[in-house]
Amino acid sequence: NRLKGLITGSTTKDGFADADFVIEAVFEEMSVKKTVWAEVEQIVTPECVLATNTSSLSITEMAEDLQHPERVVGFHFFNPVAVMPLLEIIRGDKTDDATLATAFATGKGLKKTCILVKNSPSFVVNRLLGRFMGDAGRIVDEGTPIETVERAFAGLTPMPPFMLISLVGPAIALHNSETLAKAFPDRFRASKNLAKVVEAKIGSFYGADGKIDPKVMELFDAPSDPKELTTEQVRESALASMADEIRRMLDEGVVAEVQDIDLAMITGAGFPFWNGGITPYLDRTGVSESVNGQRFLPPGVASLN
Repeated sequence: NRLKGLITGSTTKDGFADADFVIEAVFEEMSVKKTVWAEVEQIVTPECVLATNTSSLSITEMAEDLQHPERVVGFHFFNPVAVMPLLEIIRGDKTDDATLATAFATGKGLKKTCILVKNSPSFVVNRLLGRFMGDAGRIVDEGTPIETVERAFAGLTPMPPFMLISLVGPAIALHNSETLAKAFPDRFRASKNLAKVVEAKIGSFYGADGKIDPKVMELFDAPSDPKELTTEQVRESALASMADEIRRMLDEGVVAEVQDIDLAMITGAGFPFWNGGITPYLDRTGVSESVNGQRFLPPGVASLN
């Protein structure tokens, strides 16, 4: 009753007038986000923090037309919000220190694991998920059965890539893929077959029996030159892609330390914590040195050698 007493509702945005902190989670479309913030800014005080739950869009671009772009900050939760601890806090080019500090204090009050992230396409978790899920989509598009790809990720990810796409929703997965493909066309791609699934309004790759839905496969185009990989080849490809993308993210300064990426993938994507993080796993298996010529962490850190 005490908590319910703190909640009020309104059919207009006038209810935000006395708010200190507003979070938006509207559709992932920049024009929609900008429209919402333009309307909210006319109602709230100049000190009110405007926090966006965008999963991939630019904080800087979202704030550029506002009178006070310095009070806009990325505040990206992960689903299910009540379970996943991670909160990516993204600083736009004009986000000021007071706004950033308020965002971290609010995140701490919500008992979230907060990580500071540079304003960059899809931030940390969705960028890495986008890389390995994009590769999985490419491998399937080229002729490897979905079932083979799903088995390849056993013990590496909390769930197989197409099951994860079904959980977050094919439309959201496609949007993230398109955002990354636009930003990094040399290594990200949006699957045309995934686009067909979205166009057909199919919400899951899996049927009620827990198996891949035949209706989904009927939508897929048959590759002109099929290339079928084994589970081991799929796994090797995925690990190499992640090692490459993590190195690029560190070089770009997306996060301050490599451990931030490990923490983000464990608390935001559910990567198995017993591996110590994705980068120790890549170090131990030799993938880091094979792809990048060096380890991510010094010998003995989160590893036995």
